[in-house]
Amino acid sequence: MNEIICQAIQEKRLLSFSYKGHSRVVEPHTHGVSTANNECLRCYQVSGGSVSGKVPGWKMMTTNKINGLSITDDTFDNPRNDYKKNDSGMGRIYCEL
Repeated sequence: MNEIICQAIQEKRLLSFSYKGHSRVVEPHTHGVSTANNECLRCYQVSGGSVSGKVPGWKMMTTNKINGLSITDDTFDNPRNDYKKNDSGMGRIYCEL
């Protein structure tokens, strides 16, 4: 899973997967280990459902809850305006925009 997420970040391609019972499409921005010691993905969700109902928007998702992960053919041009490199919610970063 790490390789797929990092490839999508490097190529600025959208990811599609199911998370907590909802299909989601996201722009991946940072992948690593959170300060709570969970492997996670910081992303901007562009479509699909969400437990919070807040779509589109920023999400921090633990990777062990991601199912059916795939890289789509769709791309995004740049990080979102409010993206923060060196995410303070991450204790260790594997890859980022």
